[in-house]
Amino acid sequence: MRKIVYLNGDFLPEEQAMVPVMDRGFIFGDGVYEVIPAYGGRLFRLEEHLHRLDNSLRSVRIKNPLNRRQWREMLESLIEKNEGVHHSLYLQITRGVAPREHAFPPDCEPTVFASASPLKPMPVDVLENGIKAISLEDIRWRFCHIKAIALLPNILLRQQAIDRDAQEAILVRDGEVTEGSASNVFMVKHGVVKTPIKSSYLLPGITRDLVLEIAHANDIPAEECSISPEDLTEADEIWISSSTKEILPVTELDDHDVGDGKPGPIWARMISLYQEHKAKLASGDAR
Repeated sequence: MRKIVYLNGDFLPEEQAMVPVMDRGFIFGDGVYEVIPAYGGRLFRLEEHLHRLDNSLRSVRIKNPLNRRQWREMLESLIEKNEGVHHSLYLQITRGVAPREHAFPPDCEPTVFASASPLKPMPVDVLENGIKAISLEDIRWRFCHIKAIALLPNILLRQQAIDRDAQEAILVRDGEVTEGSASNVFMVKHGVVKTPIKSSYLLPGITRDLVLEIAHANDIPAEECSISPEDLTEADEIWISSSTKEILPVTELDDHDVGDGKPGPIWARMISLYQEHKAKLASGDAR
């Protein structure tokens, strides 16, 4: 079955979807994006994702081209038109097509693109053994809370991790941990789950917030606080989270074991609770 995408009001085969070369997303990286999982055809925390999309669009002064109902209807139609049980939905909105000029063009119509890809379960060996990460200086811009499509710094940081046989880079700015190159970061010390405080230096992750909600609802001590690189070296557990990675244990950081070098007991409890939440979502009992 051909993959169907959405582009500016139309559903069409992926290979037929074309964007003009003068689109400001192509020329300047002038746009924002979202990634939304769907389990069993049910959109994961759609309102939270669309709220974050609103914030990103407002921050870069692009008018939201669709209202909440239109977004939901379009995304649900996109799911129906593509194969698979679980999906990862990618949305991208750029300022649109205009002559190449740095100033915002007047009366420019945004370009709206969305695609659905099969969402595959994490390999068993990753869940059993965890992943390797390295720490790097956060070289990105000041407004990381905006989910902008200009991700070259993130790409360069992630590639440094891959070059060192690691799966993620944990970023540090001015002596404080911010997030991963494509994830949020958690650590556990003495049974307390900790994650960096929200700021303009990190993305307000939807899965990050859900992890905290699950922790509070199940009497798992959790807090938002400043985390230093030294704190990470002394952590009993380290996790990363994102909508597509869910929650992954980091068992090696900068060539040293995290804790005993195996996924920890707090992570094991959290991922079990997270999977329960997903099952409820797929059956219509959660959001």
